[in-house]
Amino acid sequence: MSANEIIKEIEAKELRESVPEFSVGDTVKVYAKIKEGNRERVQVFEGTVLKKQGGSNRATFTVRKFSNGVGVEKTWPLHSPNVEKVEVVRQGKVRRAKLFYLRDRVGKKAKVKEVIK
Repeated sequence: MSANEIIKEIEAKELRESVPEFSVGDTVKVYAKIKEGNRERVQVFEGTVLKKQGGSNRATFTVRKFSNGVGVEKTWPLHSPNVEKVEVVRQGKVRRAKLFYLRDRVGKKAKVKEVIK
């Protein structure tokens, strides 16, 4: 058994069974576990998905929100045990895979159109 096969086998064990369905441009709520001393709590981070990247258990996604007039971005591993769940608030209609242009925009210009079903 080669080293590559061993790594793939270990990664397969770490994969999450229920991967949340969301795409770039969606507004999501990320429920993240935060450890403070000996206590653990869940904190919600709501914002727009800027990018999704990687595959297998290395997949990550970046969410951007405005907090007190300052843009905040956080990147989470998709299969992390610290991410309790990802909830889609609204689906966005975008035409590109990475929304880095939103970093330069503030207010209504930073909005993403919503998908109408």
